[in-house]
Order: sequence, then structure tokens, then C-alpha cells
Amino acid sequence: MQEYLYELHVLRQLSPHTLKAYRMDLSELQTLAADDTIDLLKVSNAHVRRWAGRLHSKGKSSRTIARALSAWRGWYDWLTEKDARKDAQAGRITANLVANPVDDVKAPKRLKSLPKALSVEQALSLVNQAVKEAEEKKDLETVRDAAIIDLLYSSGLRLSELLGIDVMQSKDRQHESAGWLDWDAAEVTVLGKGGKRRSVPIGGPAMQSLKVWRAARDLLEQADASMALFISATGARLSPRTVQARLRTLAMRAGLPTHVHPHMMRHSFASHVLQSSQDLRAVQEMLGHASIASTQIYTSLDFQHLAQAYDKAHPRAKAGKA
Repeated sequence: MQEYLYELHVLRQLSPHTLKAYRMDLSELQTLAADDTIDLLKVSNAHVRRWAGRLHSKGKSSRTIARALSAWRGWYDWLTEKDARKDAQAGRITANLVANPVDDVKAPKRLKSLPKALSVEQALSLVNQAVKEAEEKKDLETVRDAAIIDLLYSSGLRLSELLGIDVMQSKDRQHESAGWLDWDAAEVTVLGKGGKRRSVPIGGPAMQSLKVWRAARDLLEQADASMALFISATGARLSPRTVQARLRTLAMRAGLPTHVHPHMMRHSFASHVLQSSQDLRAVQEMLGHASIASTQIYTSLDFQHLAQAYDKAHPRAKAGKA
């Protein structure tokens, strides 16, 4: 095992963090084999399955078990290849390990966690806070932030899609727009996952915030050097970290009791549109999901919303509960 870890370090140049995880997982394998008095070279597929179950019963997460199985599988693959090389050099046709005992052993399925979304009231509170600050301060950053948050919630864009938007479509030798706004049609076209383009409508209030931002943006001398819709005071296209930080602090000022990030606005958009329309296909199109299975998770959020409404409204909803 030490020889294997050394090769991972020197030849594959794995990070110290990854090597530490491999060392812990292989140590776990040694312990399990010792507890069952099994020679590591005589471990069978049945042993590995039993040990995976044992780890699960101890409360190990599916992710942790999957990582351990991966480490064990890699070590046994390495042993098999090493034995085969030795046999070939010695002219033998046998090996200590005929097959990898970890093959076909999978970790327990992970329960998919539901995406975190704001309630309708929280989302509106956040957007209203951004618009209010923009109207009061009228400085570049607050006006820009209001447009960003309004657009995120209005159209359900990914952060990368939002930051790729240009003021208008451009295609020449120097630059080709990843995304752009159609100001007349109130529509945004973006480049999503897998290089697929899609167009999403923009609501009236969000378009108003965007027009206010465009007017402020055009006053910047540096704006002429950039096609990007959302820029900093220096004219550079905004970075993801800037948007994440601005959104987080704005949510705190709005009094929201949770950490808000850009993707939460996308989840909120999808959940709230689905609650109102019940049109799963339309939400799939607007989100740019290749498979409707990715969109169906929002039906669980919708059910959560209905269950909460039931608990609050029905006179006997809590009858019999401790």
C-alpha cells in the first residue's frame, strides 16, 4: 500500500489532500479485513459488499463509501497489473489476483437533496430592496446590482450565462457574443450548458431595471471598450465572485435569514413559475435543461410549498402531532 501511495504521489502527482483520503480509505480496508481475519489477497466480491454495508450501518455517507470503494478498486487494479508484469517477466501465466474484488460493487444511492429556493415573499423582498437602494443612491454599483438581481429572478439564468451577456449581439473577428439582450422584444439569448443557445423572456420590471442600468453604463468612458452588459467601474466584465459577494451582502441588508447565492435565484425562479403555471415543459425550456428529469425536482419543492400552506391553513393539519 505504501508503494502504491508513493506512485500516486510521484507519477500521478495527486494532491496531499487526495493522498490523505486514499491513505485513510486503505487503512479502513486493512481494518475490515483484519476484523474478519481475511488476507487482503484473498478478499472476494462478497467480502467487499459486506464491508460496504458495514460502513453504511455505521452512518457513513454514500459519498464517503463511494470514495472508499474507489480507493480500494484502484489499489486492487494496481496489484493485478503489478502481478501480471511480474508473471510476464518470469514466464508465468498465473497471478495472485485473478479479478478485482471491488468490481461491480457500488455505494448506496445518495438521496438527492432538494435545491434551496427562497419563498415568493423573500424573493420579492430581495428584489425590492435592490431596486429601492438603486432609486435612493443612484450610484453605479447599486443600479447595476438591481438590474442583475432583477434579471436573475426574472429569467432564471445561470451566473455564467448572465456574465456572458453583451449589450447587443456582436460577431466579428475580434469578438463573438455568448449572449445578448433584445431590448425591443424584452428577451435575452444566452449560451447554456453543452453549447446550446436559448432565449428567455424578461419581465417588465426587470426590463425597466436593465434600461436604468444601461443609461448609467453608457455614461462611463470605459464602457466603449467593452461589449459586456454588466461591467465594473473600470469597464471590465464582472467576475462571478463580485456578483456572489454583492448578492450576499444585499440579502443581509434585506433581512433574509439565509445565505443567498446566484443559483438560489435560479431555483426560486423555477419553483415560483412552476407553482403558478404547473407547466413543467415550459420551465424546462426556460431553464435550458436537456432532460425534463432535471426539471422534475422542482415539483418536490412545489409539493413542499403546498404542504406548508396546508399545515398553516387547515384547522386539523397538526392534529395528532406531538
